[in-house]
Amino acid sequence: MTISDEILKSIKHVHFIGIGGSGMYPLVQIFHSKGFFITGSDNNETETLDAVRKMGITVYLGQRAENIKGADLIIYTAAIMEDNPELIAAKESGAYVCERADILGLVTSWYDNALCVCGTHGKTTTSAMLTQIFVSSQTDVSCVIGGKLPSIGGSGRAGSSQTMVCEACEFEDHFLKLHPDAAIILNVDADHLEYFKNIENIIRSFHIFADMASKAVIYNGDDVNTLKAVDGIDKNMISFGWDRNNDYSAVIKSKKGMRTDFDLYYKGELVRPLTINVPGDHNVLNALAAVAAARYSGADWEGIAKGLSEFYGAVRRFQKIDEVNGITIADDYAHHPKEIECTLKAAKGLGFNRVWAVFQPFTYSRTEILMEDFAEALSIADISVITDIMGSREKNTRGIYTEMLGAKTSNAVWFETPHEIADKQTAEQKEKNFDLCIDYIIKNAKAGDFVITLGCGDVYKLAKKLAKRLREKG
Repeated sequence: MTISDEILKSIKHVHFIGIGGSGMYPLVQIFHSKGFFITGSDNNETETLDAVRKMGITVYLGQRAENIKGADLIIYTAAIMEDNPELIAAKESGAYVCERADILGLVTSWYDNALCVCGTHGKTTTSAMLTQIFVSSQTDVSCVIGGKLPSIGGSGRAGSSQTMVCEACEFEDHFLKLHPDAAIILNVDADHLEYFKNIENIIRSFHIFADMASKAVIYNGDDVNTLKAVDGIDKNMISFGWDRNNDYSAVIKSKKGMRTDFDLYYKGELVRPLTINVPGDHNVLNALAAVAAARYSGADWEGIAKGLSEFYGAVRRFQKIDEVNGITIADDYAHHPKEIECTLKAAKGLGFNRVWAVFQPFTYSRTEILMEDFAEALSIADISVITDIMGSREKNTRGIYTEMLGAKTSNAVWFETPHEIADKQTAEQKEKNFDLCIDYIIKNAKAGDFVITLGCGDVYKLAKKLAKRLREKG
């Protein structure tokens, strides 16, 4: 159901199903700042739930029909299944019921400078970088980010200015519900093919999104598919990329550990040196996009330089978890072959003896469709450990299992779970599979190795448990 500003005037009590989600928390903050009475529910205790409670909001642990009592508007995420008792009760209640993407679309219409960051890869990092620039520049920005940014203590904030940074996800065309003033397109690649079917349909959706921008399109001028997506768009067009013909371009001067120094050029002329504290050439491109969006929004060069230098990554984006007995453990959200390739290439450039990739495949459809590409990307690592597939919103109707990917991946290790057990996706079985992976790593990893967990599910739990087990081992 689509909610309008007119309908919203009659709403007093808003209930969030899945209130602890990274995409929900910023909306909770924004609605709270507007004076709505808010309640919510979730299934697991998290730091986000603690933050929500500190705002004076009632949170129910566990999702039950009675939780929605009194709500005029009920918001749920795409991860909530149709048979969820709370969602069923919501739809029978007579209240307005909306999916998160619809509400986010309405929220973006409230700002005069909604900077919507889209692309197959890099959305969260670029959104976080751009937010950090505004925060460091003392701009009271609102933001909705797909991951936690340490400097704001979460995945979003409600500011008082007319500037909003919004991560715009193409999943099932959700980004077409937004109201971008500036559309920032980082790249266009093949993903979510269970919905889009082919790259041509993906390019078409990105073209529609670019055309929806009311003022400007900031785009990757080096990416072939992005160029196809913006072809024929008549807006204020601002390009970035390695090629000096782009409006914003960069030349990398040095790399040392997590730090990269580069010279920034505008329309072919040297502007100034800049520093980022996240590794990988792809993050220089993300920084260029953030710089272009910040300059378009009126940020000065000092604020931009300060913001980039103070950005040390979003949570779950090449995040260092621990260093134990000479073994460095990190975690990254990479769940697409191209993202895994970029992350592992960055890891290989950090000077460790060996790089371990611990990958949790996410959804059976993506694993099946991109299996060859996953195998090629994971082979960049010295050793790849592959967990059971996390089905999430899908059922395993096509019989896709980890051993199929493992057999195609050089240097791969996996632990076969009986298919009838793997398909059930119980928490106990997942933990058992994680423990087998951890046991293998502890037995074989050596001082000087780098272990990075990869995936958009809950593989970060494996990274934290690995660190804990290594410490207990002494």
